[in-house]
Amino acid sequence: MKSLRHTLAALVITAAALLSGFFSGPAAAGAMSDYLENKLVDYVFRGQAYTAPTTVYFALATAAGSDAACGTEVTGGSYARVAVTSSLANWAGTQSAGSTTASTGTSGTISNNAAITFPAPTANWGTVVEYCVFDASTSGNLLFRAALTTSKTINNGDAAPSFAAGAATFQIDN
Repeated sequence: MKSLRHTLAALVITAAALLSGFFSGPAAAGAMSDYLENKLVDYVFRGQAYTAPTTVYFALATAAGSDAACGTEVTGGSYARVAVTSSLANWAGTQSAGSTTASTGTSGTISNNAAITFPAPTANWGTVVEYCVFDASTSGNLLFRAALTTSKTINNGDAAPSFAAGAATFQIDN
């Protein structure tokens, strides 16, 4: 069960996130993708193998998606998904923000321990309305997505959009 605990700690079921410097409010509750729901159900209840990603990749989208697919991902202008390694150092345990030990809390909530910063735009990216979490730097499988409470137009020359430490919070169940 350690690998399942690692999977659930590294990945998330609901999300509230703030892109510092760009968005004025948290994201709406996120959705686990159909792909990940099926993998976890098969793993936990049906004895099927599932290997959690060792790195997850945050993406920005200019159109809303669904549990089956991220919306229209930003392209061009130095845009790239941001890699975050699945580790105790990068994600706080459920006991407290900033913790770096295995989860022991009762909140079911984790958050990022360091900023998740996208490249500075060198062209207009459009109006970002959601973010998605994938298991690959390009293409790959959608794991989660969350709508932003306040969408934001990101233009050439704007500061690099970033999730501040502790701002990307995810709750498993409560």
